[in-house]
Amino acid sequence: MRGEGEGVGGTEDVRLRAVVSLAQAMAAAHSPRESWRAAALGARDALAGNFAALSTWERELGRLRVLVNEGERAEGEEEFPEDETYPVHQFPEITEFLHERWAGGGEPNAWVETAAGPGDAAGYCHERVTALRRRGRGCCVVAPIVLHGRAWGELYVARPVGAPVFDAADADFATVLASVAAAGIAQTERLEEVRRLAFTDPLTGLANRRAVDVRLDEAIESHRRDGSVVSLVVCDLNGLKRVNDTRGHAVGDRLLERFGSVLSLCGAMLPGALGARLGGDEFCLLAVGPSSEEVVRVASELCVRAGELELGEGVACGVASTGDPIGPVRSARRLFRLADAAQYRAKAARSVTPVVAGRDGAVVQLADTVGPERVERRRFRGRGV
Repeated sequence: MRGEGEGVGGTEDVRLRAVVSLAQAMAAAHSPRESWRAAALGARDALAGNFAALSTWERELGRLRVLVNEGERAEGEEEFPEDETYPVHQFPEITEFLHERWAGGGEPNAWVETAAGPGDAAGYCHERVTALRRRGRGCCVVAPIVLHGRAWGELYVARPVGAPVFDAADADFATVLASVAAAGIAQTERLEEVRRLAFTDPLTGLANRRAVDVRLDEAIESHRRDGSVVSLVVCDLNGLKRVNDTRGHAVGDRLLERFGSVLSLCGAMLPGALGARLGGDEFCLLAVGPSSEEVVRVASELCVRAGELELGEGVACGVASTGDPIGPVRSARRLFRLADAAQYRAKAARSVTPVVAGRDGAVVQLADTVGPERVERRRFRGRGV
């Protein structure tokens, strides 16, 4: 006789609770990694496995890329691998189950494979069988994930040698779990897209002012905590109004895009730097860690490259860094004021090189005496001064 909770009804209740638990974990995820991890862990526990992985099918590269490995990982397996990929031609069942059968009107059902041999997926599982044996696993169930009407990837759950082999009921349940995971992944992707749009300038693809505000607050907190060098380069693109007035706004937009590319290229010279368009013709680079000398060197390169653009009239560039003698920097707004004052000096002097706060004695005084109306005119909105 079966004990309480071990009958058919008990099994259904357990699996229903597992589905609800997976859905809740996916809904609580705030990033793609959290979502992937929730899917793998939830499926592993629901199917009584000791290992689970989530992978995505990269059609354009013809490969399956592993996003997360959870549970008892074998040697060489990482939780979030950087480059664990498998050519699709080694796994023809990917095309069969994730695309052809589903596109032809069938259902993207899960299937079971064992270390003992081909099983139901005869002719398709040689690589997986080899992998199971190599990693000490006895069997696995593979469930296709379909997202936005297309095959997105797969959910993989394994059990160790000696554990009960997955059966047809497990495969059916894995199919359900994959559907729940797909809904969670879709939600996370939508949230990521909303976040991306909220922090991205649509014309140049650079970060926007909101993104700079958030990152700069974090950077100043890091500076106050451990003395990290925080540097801000503020640029005013010269000649944009003339281009707009004489050649049209479409050409002016092209100038903004091209300068945005130059800013991105120069920003790449500073590890982890954030390139942004603050609005209109104003841009900035935010760097945390590199010395002020490195930042000034990159700002100088930026000025040279901006001067070589076919359109426009170069750039006025100001730099403020906690690595220079600018006094205490306890807030993001002070560093912004210093960088803006340096940029204003560069603009007024028509300088083709950066003006650096702390190295031009007038900049700090200018930043400390500038009035609110000047800050508004310079379009640094959203913060008190």
